[in-house]
Amino acid sequence: MLSELEALHDNGTWTLTRLPAGKKHIGCRWVYKIKHHSDGSIERCKARLVAKVFTQMEGVDYQDTFSPTAKIITVRCLIALVFARRWPLSQLDVNNAFLHRDLQEEIYMIPPPGLRR
Repeated sequence: MLSELEALHDNGTWTLTRLPAGKKHIGCRWVYKIKHHSDGSIERCKARLVAKVFTQMEGVDYQDTFSPTAKIITVRCLIALVFARRWPLSQLDVNNAFLHRDLQEEIYMIPPPGLRR
């Protein structure tokens, strides 16, 4: 959890401020996941802070949503190219990839415990 909070802070994800009059806030929660090695042993534990966006209303709190993802056919083609050309293949885990886009809307979120003043 600490490394997630540090990454959010280092990326300038948010600014702590008071909720302006007439604005609504959304909550947040921690989501946990255990990453395993191929032999089943535990590699590491991950924590991600997520906003409870299901409380938002389209046109009021946001205009649209977009999450870039690769289709499985694209991944299969890429893997086929890697093997056909005998390119080296490795795995990459991108931390906080979703944080690299600026929002047009103002979003007010209640900070997680430990950040509240």
